[in-house]
Amino acid sequence: MDPDMTGLAVRVGSSLANFAAGALNLLFPPRCTFCNNEISDPNNPILLCPECCRRFVPEKWFGCRHCGGVILEEAQDADHCSMCRNPPLRFDTVVPLGGYHSILRDVILRMKQSQQAHLAVAMGRLLAHRRYSELSGLRADMVVPIPMYWSRRFQRGSNSPELLAHCLSRELDVPVHSRLLARTRNTLPQSGLPPKQRFRNVRGAFRICSHHPLQGARVLLVDDVLTTGATSSEVAKILKKAGASMVAVAVIARAQGGE
Repeated sequence: MDPDMTGLAVRVGSSLANFAAGALNLLFPPRCTFCNNEISDPNNPILLCPECCRRFVPEKWFGCRHCGGVILEEAQDADHCSMCRNPPLRFDTVVPLGGYHSILRDVILRMKQSQQAHLAVAMGRLLAHRRYSELSGLRADMVVPIPMYWSRRFQRGSNSPELLAHCLSRELDVPVHSRLLARTRNTLPQSGLPPKQRFRNVRGAFRICSHHPLQGARVLLVDDVLTTGATSSEVAKILKKAGASMVAVAVIARAQGGE
């Protein structure tokens, strides 16, 4: 085909696609994946309404550079805070979207349901957009989700950290390696354990099952929530033992204290 005709066909096809998308938006306006209210901006890529975004997270997160826990703004230059000095955590930094308050707790609980995969995707996009500067500044070579044990994955039907990881991968243009890690045993839910037992619960519970070279790699580890940091710290330990030079953690919510 003549190059001019090919270019014309591409432009016509693109125009038709835009017209079709606009017509669909008029007939079926996009709705917020959390509250189901109509979204006024049809080009909103996150599919969360502005009100939900405002309620979910602050524009800026004042957190410890190491563990992501909430600290005073004037303490931002500290490398560690009182929450992460003991026991030592093996990852290098945490980038949270927000704190584990009531509404984000509801979001995370809904994300764990297989029929709510669209909400996990929306939250992954929100994390990427709101914390893009911090995440891109990590210069990660790969995005890796915290794995779920196979039987629990079978029962639940999806793994929200994996959905989040794929969103971050697309937004940051960094490859995702969802099969790099495996959970070797069905550990007890961390939420029902006191802090010290959480570290014992996940000790030796992960292994590297991919032959992807990790020597010198900068890894962005993804989970839905971080409380004591036990799970992410255990995974960071084995990644660094395999050669990773840096392990950062991205989460939707940073819980602390009695949350």
